Amino acid sequence: MESPFGVPIGFGVGTGVTRVSTVRDQAIWADEAGFSSIWVSQILGVDPIVAVAAVAADAPGLAGLGTSVVPLAGRHPLALAAGARTAQDATGGRFTLGVGPSHAMVTEGFYGESYERAFSRTEEFLEALVPLLRGELCDVTGEQIEAHGWLTIESEPVPLLLAALGPRMLDLAGRTADGTTVGSCGPRTIARHIAPVLGAAADAAGRPPPRIQAMVSVAVTDDPDGIRREAEASDQLYASLPSYRRVLDLEGVATGADLVLAGSLDLIAEGLARYVAAGATELRIGIGTADPAVVDATRAGLSALLSG
Repeated sequence: MESPFGVPIGFGVGTGVTRVSTVRDQAIWADEAGFSSIWVSQILGVDPIVAVAAVAADAPGLAGLGTSVVPLAGRHPLALAAGARTAQDATGGRFTLGVGPSHAMVTEGFYGESYERAFSRTEEFLEALVPLLRGELCDVTGEQIEAHGWLTIESEPVPLLLAALGPRMLDLAGRTADGTTVGSCGPRTIARHIAPVLGAAADAAGRPPPRIQAMVSVAVTDDPDGIRREAEASDQLYASLPSYRRVLDLEGVATGADLVLAGSLDLIAEGLARYVAAGATELRIGIGTADPAVVDATRAGLSALLSG
C-alpha cells in the first residue's frame, strides 16, 4: 500500500512492552492497518531483536521490522551482530537494527559502565559492528572496545540506524550508518539541524542519502490539552536528559508533550506532512496516550488515513 505522505509509515510499539504476545498483536494490527513496518524499543521490556524475529511470520505484509532503539551499553559488537543477523534471517531480510548510546542514567545506573566518553565508545563499537552486519570480519582494538572475529550466520546485510541528536553523533551516523532515528525532534529541528548535518556527513563519505526516521506521537481526541497534560507527566524525565533537552530547546518547546499531534485526524495529517517536508524520510508513529477510548479512536483514524 502506497503511503499517503510519500514516505514509509511505521508503527512504534513502544519501550515498555512486557510480553512478546503484545508485540505480535501490535504487529498484526499494524499490518492490517496499512503500516509498512513496526519498531520496538528497549529499556526494561522484552528484547526487541528477539521479539520482532518471533512475530515476523504473523505479519507477512510488513516490509520492515526493527529496533528503535537498542542501547549499546551492556553489549558487545559480535554478540549484537549475531542477534541482528539471526533476526535478519528469521524475518526474511526485513530487519533493521536501530542502536543508540543511551544516557548516563541507563549506562551508569543500570550497567555500571562509564558514560564519560560515550561518543568515542560508540565510534569504536560501530567500527566493529558495521562490517559484521555486512557479513564481514572485524578487527578492532580500541581504547574502550576490542573485537576480533566473524560470524557464519547466513543472512542479508543488516541496515543500521544510529540514534543521534548532537552534531558529532549525527556526523558519525552519516559517515558509518544508513541513517538516524530521532525522538523529541520537531520539524524545525529536523530541517535546520538533523538533516543538514547528517546529509553533509553522508555526502562527504560518498554514501547514499541517509534515512531520517522521526518518532511522532499522535492522538485522535476532542481533548488535546488533556492528552498533552498526560504526556507531560510521563515526559518529565526525558525532558531533563541533556541530549533531549538540547533538541527541545532548538525546537522552542518545553517538553516532548508539546510535540504530540493531538486533535482531529486532519490536524494529525497536516502535522505529519510537516515532518516529511522538513526532511524525514520515514515516520515512526506512536499513540500518545494510554486512554483506551482514545487509543481505539486513534487506531481507527490511522487505519483510515493509511487507507487513503
